[in-house]
Amino acid sequence: MRTIDLSPLHRFAVGYDRMQRQFDHLQRLDETGNTYPPYNIETIDENNYRVTLAVAGFTERDLNVTTKENTLFVSGKLERSDQEKTFLHQGIAGRTFERRFELADHIRVLGANLENGLLHIDLMREVPEEMKPRTIKITHQETTKKIDNKAA
Repeated sequence: MRTIDLSPLHRFAVGYDRMQRQFDHLQRLDETGNTYPPYNIETIDENNYRVTLAVAGFTERDLNVTTKENTLFVSGKLERSDQEKTFLHQGIAGRTFERRFELADHIRVLGANLENGLLHIDLMREVPEEMKPRTIKITHQETTKKIDNKAA
């Protein structure tokens, strides 16, 4: 079992316990070998991303896209017809699934659309104004004080 020990960071940094939990969670997911449905994550530009899942056979009503805290959940459940089908070969899985994607801070889901068996989920990074870099104006302060000419 592979583990990543971040305890040395805890000596001088605050808030990295969440990162440790994420690494542990990702490691458990990797060990289960969950590969269905296949997906892509692409960068559109500096602040926009797209997650695309191959969901052949699913319709909009069979899919559910939700976010909770910093996690994007995508799940699908096909409604089975009452009539059993007999397949000579079944290569299209069409099984129930749930995929989770850990989102970085300030990532917002813009929307999702289903097109030609591909579910596209658009994401955007929105950095709050107080966290954006800003330039501080440097001023020159007069070091000598003006002395009033007063009669003694």
